[in-house]
Amino acid sequence: MRADAMTRQTVPIGKTRSCPHCRATILESAAVCPGCKHHLRFEARDRSQAVRTGQVALKVSGQFARSVTEGPGEYSVVVVIRDASGTELARKVIGVGSLAPGEERTVDLMVEIFSP
Repeated sequence: MRADAMTRQTVPIGKTRSCPHCRATILESAAVCPGCKHHLRFEARDRSQAVRTGQVALKVSGQFARSVTEGPGEYSVVVVIRDASGTELARKVIGVGSLAPGEERTVDLMVEIFSP
C-alpha cells in the first residue's frame, strides 16, 4: 500500500468543521474554504483522481437600492435553508448595513452540490 493511500481518511458525507482562517462552518471534505478562499490542505492529484468540481444548482443575483426621496435606510441579508417538508434547517444573517439616499447594493447567492 502506498504511503499517501494510508494517510487518506474517509470523511462521512456532510460532516462539518470550522475554517481555521475565518471560522465559517464548512464541509470537512473541502480543500478550499468557500468563504475566505484560503487553502485548507493541498491534495496530491494524479491522473486517476478527478478534480473536485461542483454542480451549480442555484445561482441568483439581485440588487436593492434606496431612492433619493426616501432618505437613508438599513438592510439585513438573511439566508434560510429548509428541507422538502418545509422544516427550517438553518437561518443565517449574512450581512447588515445602511444605505444612503441613492445608494445600491448587489447580492449574489450560489449553491454548489459536490459528489463525495
